[in-house]
Amino acid sequence: MSDKQLPLEDIRVLELGTLLAGPFSGRLLGDFGAEIIKVEPPGKSDPMRNWGKSKDGVGLWWPIQSRNKKSITLNLREEEGQQVLRELVKEADVIIENFRPGTMEKWNLSYETLSEINPKLIMVRTSGYGQTGPYKHRAGFGSVGEAMGGLRNVTGYPDRPPSRIGVSIGDTLAALFATIGCLVALHERERSGKGQVVDTALYESVFSVMESIIPDYLLAGYIRERMGNILPGVAPSNIYFTQDKTYIVIGANADGVFRRLCEAMEQPELADDPRFSTHQARGENMKLLDSMIEEWTKTLPAKKALKILENKGVPSGLIYSAKDIIEDPHYKERDMIINVDHPQLGEFPMPGIVPKLSRTPGEVKHAGPEVMGKHNDDIYAGLLGFDEDRLEELKKKNII
Repeated sequence: MSDKQLPLEDIRVLELGTLLAGPFSGRLLGDFGAEIIKVEPPGKSDPMRNWGKSKDGVGLWWPIQSRNKKSITLNLREEEGQQVLRELVKEADVIIENFRPGTMEKWNLSYETLSEINPKLIMVRTSGYGQTGPYKHRAGFGSVGEAMGGLRNVTGYPDRPPSRIGVSIGDTLAALFATIGCLVALHERERSGKGQVVDTALYESVFSVMESIIPDYLLAGYIRERMGNILPGVAPSNIYFTQDKTYIVIGANADGVFRRLCEAMEQPELADDPRFSTHQARGENMKLLDSMIEEWTKTLPAKKALKILENKGVPSGLIYSAKDIIEDPHYKERDMIINVDHPQLGEFPMPGIVPKLSRTPGEVKHAGPEVMGKHNDDIYAGLLGFDEDRLEELKKKNII
């Protein structure tokens, strides 16, 4: 464990959200040293504790999503619990919440109220549709954000219904944008001394990465649809079958890279063929070009084809499963699979930290707290100075 100071060690975050989008932001900030105090209602844990596969009764998603975090219980539906949160706000830099808009206001915990207590407070709010607009009160999950943001319409094959990506990409994108917003607000606070609200919508986070679909439609009259493994007009960039009955990915759509691919295929003349010599021509003749490339890949085992492509500087690779990732030496060298002690399971493997900082890298100090309220004494007695009588009273009233 490193003795170096982590870049966000001076930041304290109250994480009020559940499931994915809000807590993933907390995970990212915690990776770089922020103190993340996760708040769960007494007797009603974050559902993430039990999501995913399990081992010996332990959910295997939770230790990753909640790594580096502290856990306290607090009933925000009760006035006394709301008052305790206001006391915590005095000591906090950031609140993360991903409730439906209006929930914090219903609990008398609006940003206006909390910023009077702590003018430097930053509130990171992630919701389906944002804090304003005609849809703001609708319930919104990542799957709906992916649909409304345009991603589902272009995912899958044209002869089949819209598909989904195999991970919760809508929630993760929202968390990434929310985290960027949080860091921007923290930086701006250095100048102004004031906090602000970071308003992130799931559908907007998805829409933000949808490339040129709007000018494609408004200026060119083109609506991008599902096209399977290709991108319209971008070739070659596809998966190709090999001799040993597996698929490899090849991306060679830039002119120089395409020329190197032709050399790898021992067909250098294709680079000057008018059907393939420009980006536009390759896009127009995509099917023919892909079939010619696959004719070549089908004559070689995947590893041999990839070695030839690597030697020619052509981006290519296998389609990895978890097993492939575990066995890959590059993942190992870059510390992208780390083992963290878990009180029940021993060494717990999980993804490493992204991005890599050269001087002040992040760190995973512990897996997600296995017991709700594990840090109640640390926070309520240590940070806020509650005496034993007040703690017992809060417990009796089911506030903590």
